[in-house]
Amino acid sequence: MLKEFKTFIARGNVIDLAVGVIIGSAFTAIVTSLTKNLINPLIGIFLGKIDLSGLVLTVGQAHFRYGDFLNAVINFIIIAFVVFLLVKAINKLMPTKETDAEPAPAPNQETVVLTEIRDLLKQQQETTQHRSQD
Repeated sequence: MLKEFKTFIARGNVIDLAVGVIIGSAFTAIVTSLTKNLINPLIGIFLGKIDLSGLVLTVGQAHFRYGDFLNAVINFIIIAFVVFLLVKAINKLMPTKETDAEPAPAPNQETVVLTEIRDLLKQQQETTQHRSQD
């Protein structure tokens, strides 16, 4: 069982996934800081409030913290845009795998004869149709 676990962990996919999760969480912290310390103050210039998380709608006893939701949406948009730019840059840098399309093999004699027969039958059918219309 230990050997199977060792084999499982040694697979590239598991290690790649672990690295992706670690980098993703660090990246999320950076984007959260960017939103909190740079984007929110810019938005605050127009809205009059620097901290969007303080925006709350109160109805009766319920408190709807839509400012936190707006922060989450801004974080998502920034992360999605940066990931888009990264994927675009990687696709530009990485060469695309061109499939070496081999030319179609030359048809054998039987195929050539059958094709000619098909074309002759088609011609004959068209000729018959034209005569019947006249």
